[in-house]
Amino acid sequence: MKILAAICFMLSFVLATAQKSSILPGAYRTESYLPLLKGKRVAVFANHTATIGKTHLVDSLQKLGINIVVAFGPEHGFRGTADAGEKVDNYTDAATGIPVISLYGKKRKPSAEDLKNVDIMLFDIQDVGTRFYTFISSLQEYMESAFENSKPLIILDRPNPNGFYVDGPVLDTAYRSFIGMQPVPIVYGMTLGEYARMITGEGWLSSRVANEKYRYYLRAKHSKDTAFHFLVIKCSGYTHKSKYILPVKPSPNLPDMASVYWYASNCFFEGTVLSEGRGTPHPFCIFGHPSLPPSLYAFTPVSTDGAKDPKLKNRQCYGWNLYGNNAEVLHSINNQIQLSYLLEAYRLFPDKEHFFLPSKSNAPTASFFNKLAGSNRLMEQIKAEKTEAEIRASWQPQLDTFKKIRKKYLLYTDFE
Repeated sequence: MKILAAICFMLSFVLATAQKSSILPGAYRTESYLPLLKGKRVAVFANHTATIGKTHLVDSLQKLGINIVVAFGPEHGFRGTADAGEKVDNYTDAATGIPVISLYGKKRKPSAEDLKNVDIMLFDIQDVGTRFYTFISSLQEYMESAFENSKPLIILDRPNPNGFYVDGPVLDTAYRSFIGMQPVPIVYGMTLGEYARMITGEGWLSSRVANEKYRYYLRAKHSKDTAFHFLVIKCSGYTHKSKYILPVKPSPNLPDMASVYWYASNCFFEGTVLSEGRGTPHPFCIFGHPSLPPSLYAFTPVSTDGAKDPKLKNRQCYGWNLYGNNAEVLHSINNQIQLSYLLEAYRLFPDKEHFFLPSKSNAPTASFFNKLAGSNRLMEQIKAEKTEAEIRASWQPQLDTFKKIRKKYLLYTDFE
C-alpha cells in the first residue's frame, strides 16, 4: 500500500508539472516503467541531470521502493561536479548509500562482475546533441554491456536541446575515439533513445553483438515474465521543432543555453592553442588567445569550479564574446554549425604552424582537432584557406546519406 501511495503521489506531481510544461522527459512517465522495476535489482547509469522535477531520479526511485543495487557514472561523475576529462574513482554515494562505479577513463562499460547481482539496467542522462559530447559513447558502451550480459535495458529518453537541425562533417571511422565512435555528423538531431535505435538497427555495436538481431519489445503488457532487450520510454510533448530549455546545466562548462547552442560550433577550439572559454563565465561563447589582435574582446581564463586548470590560465586573451540571450544566439547559429570564427581566428593567428594542438605522433588520427572534426579533412581545408561555403559543400554528400539513415529511427515528429 505504501508503494501504491507513493506512486500515486509521484503521478500527481507529474500531472501538476505537465500543466506548467508541455514537454516532459521520459523519467517523468513513471507509470510506464515502474512496474518493470518493481521487485527487481536495478542498475542505474545517470548523473545530476537525471531528475524528476528537482529530485534526482535515484532518490525518487528509492522513495518508491525500487531496489537500486549499483549506480554507474559518466564523464563529470555521478553528481556532475568533476572537470572535463577528470578521472573519477569508484565510491559510495553519500546521499543514497549506493555504490557508484565510474565508467569514464580506462573502464567504460560495466563488467559481468559489476552486473552479477543486477536484474535490469536503467539509463537516464541529459544529452546536448553533439557527437563529441561523450554521453552517446557512454550509452553505446552501456548498451553493449547489457546485450553481452543478457540484461534488459530501459532508456529514459530526454529532449535534445540541439535536436532541431543536423549539420557538420560526418566522422570517418578511422578517427574513432570516445569523443566520436560512429559515422554521424557533429550535430545529429536525435534524442538518446533515437540514437540507441539507430546504432542497434544499423549494426554499429561491438562485434560481440553486431550479428545479433536485438529488438525492443514487450511480450505481454501485464505478463509476469515480461521481457525485452531494450525499451525506450519516450518524452511527451516533444518534437524536433522544439526549442527545449534545459532545467539543469548538463555539465560544469555548459552553464546556460548560450553555451549549449554554441558548443557544436566552438568546441573545435579545444583542438587548438586558443582558449575555448573554460575559466570564463561563458565557455564556448568566449574564446581567443594572447597573440590575437588586442583590438578584439579581452578576457582572462581563471580557475573555476569545473575548470580548475583552464587553457591559458591567468593570461589575458583577445578574441570574441558571442554570449547573448537565447533568441539572439539561435538567430546567429541559424540551424547550422558556424565556421566563420574558426576560420577568422586561423587567419589572424600569427604563428599558423602552431595553431593546432600538437599530438604525440605525426599520424593524422592522433590529432585531437581531427578527432573532434571526425577526420583530417577540415584541418587541411583550414590550412588551404578554403571558404566556409566550400567547406560546407564538402560535407553535403555524407550528410544526405546520414539523414536518410536517421529518418528510419525517429520517435518524434521531425523538423522537416
